[in-house]
Amino acid sequence: MREIYLAGGCFWGVEEYFSRIPGVADATSGYANGTTDNPTYEQVCSDTTGFAETVRVTYDPDVVSLRTLVEQYFKIIDPTSYNRQGNDVGTQYRTGVYFANIDDQLVLESIFAAERTRHGGAIATELKPLSNFYPAEEYHQDYLRKNPGGYCHVDFSSLKDLSRG
Repeated sequence: MREIYLAGGCFWGVEEYFSRIPGVADATSGYANGTTDNPTYEQVCSDTTGFAETVRVTYDPDVVSLRTLVEQYFKIIDPTSYNRQGNDVGTQYRTGVYFANIDDQLVLESIFAAERTRHGGAIATELKPLSNFYPAEEYHQDYLRKNPGGYCHVDFSSLKDLSRG
């Protein structure tokens, strides 16, 4: 199993989206690349911890590639939007791809280069090594499954060819 960490605004929709992709064993909402230990949601929202709402995606590379996952990620975010996705605004809603395995960096850099070309230059999405990750509180996990009418900025229509059904 491999892991990639995807920050795409509110983590509820990102988590649900990736949990539906064949080959993804787990998607966990949490907080990445901040400056404190074990932050709470309230601390992350205070704009003082540096964390981004992030989803840890654990996947089987024999079933789904890192390239496929990150290309799907770019279908559900606006990579040109700085600290905002949908109605959510703040540094915790920035977009980013954080890698734990240095071997992933070259693949990710090529995807980011293509994305910059597609958008005519700069994008706001970060590409950085993972410095830390803390799972979010239990009430955030599987939020949209527990609350099917909950708010979500993610468009699930691009899953039609990948979904588990």
